[in-house]
Amino acid sequence: MDRHSSDPHTDPPEDALTTLDALEANERAIARLEARRVLLVADLAHDGDERVSLVTEIAGRLYWTRHRVEEALALGQHLTRLPNTLAAFREGRIDQEKVKAVVEPTAVLTDHQAREVDQRMGDKLERKDRTSLRRSVRYQVLAVDPDGAARRTRARRAQRSLELIHQDDGVSSLMADLPTEVATAIYARCDRAARRMRKEGDSRTLEQLRADVFADLALREQGEIRAPRTEVYLYFAASSLLGLDEQPGYVAGHGHIPAALARELATHPDSVWRRLLTDPATGHPTDLGRTRYRPPAALDEFVRVRDRECQGIGCHRPSQQCQNDHTTDWAQGGGTNEEELVGYCERDHHLKDLPGWKYEVIDGIPTITTPHGDIHQSPREPLHEPLTPDNDKPPF
Repeated sequence: MDRHSSDPHTDPPEDALTTLDALEANERAIARLEARRVLLVADLAHDGDERVSLVTEIAGRLYWTRHRVEEALALGQHLTRLPNTLAAFREGRIDQEKVKAVVEPTAVLTDHQAREVDQRMGDKLERKDRTSLRRSVRYQVLAVDPDGAARRTRARRAQRSLELIHQDDGVSSLMADLPTEVATAIYARCDRAARRMRKEGDSRTLEQLRADVFADLALREQGEIRAPRTEVYLYFAASSLLGLDEQPGYVAGHGHIPAALARELATHPDSVWRRLLTDPATGHPTDLGRTRYRPPAALDEFVRVRDRECQGIGCHRPSQQCQNDHTTDWAQGGGTNEEELVGYCERDHHLKDLPGWKYEVIDGIPTITTPHGDIHQSPREPLHEPLTPDNDKPPF
């Protein structure tokens, strides 16, 4: 992790830096032990009845659940197909949660396809949070097996379900596996109603209001409930829309989806298309097509479309739920333009005003420096692979 020490007046105390260094070293040591644990369990792996016996015995010795033992066994077995991931795990460069972010999406692939994804990831395994790493792996899985991804998506969507999970203290949870666009629209409707009620003076928290609105909609028995129009931003290449290639689509807040599903969503009768021009050499947006709206509104929407998600550290809240913020405060001369405006959710926007946090844009990249000098950058991912003289065709 990079250090920021350009200003001696704001340098963090040496003992804090020492503690952070120790914490980082500790995490690497734990990761190496996690790797040894997984590989030791995998060494005992058997099939058939012997496997059931082994799982039960290990669970009894270690006071684990059998599910946890099965998970460790599967993790160790799948790692044999992922040499780069295994090496990073052994060396403590990634921990078990990040290993699972690689293993789980690749578990459906053949050995050859899994090794190809592992090779493509290469040195991209490090310096990513678990969500970002899983999305990168998912993208590569879609790239090496687009037909299989489409089949699996159809099967998974057909297996939609609703589960009731009872917890302590008189509370239960509803766990619904739904198509992404349906779940997103349900949450957006509850969130919009909750925020309106808060503005009207309701004393309940937003979380309480979202839950209560959801319960009200689910239990209401009189009157027809019509779903309001909800914007779900889908980024999709025109060539893939026409079926000329299989470049994955991208749903803000969710990540990449197979081209087949993106086509289905894009061609839905209620879908609205908008032209988004990109620079062929970089894959980044350059213009959002429109016929009306005043420039401030157009700029605000362009920034949201460009950023896709909150640019805070490890945050993936869709930019439509974020606030466009001046990197340099307006009172200090900051301009209202696409270079100065960056989207941050409410939590990350609040961090910006706390002592020791520094938000800036360096060479077009949103950059955050923490109170203890760690630097986090959020390079904006291109919407498609950059086209070069050696790469003048879509990648899939």
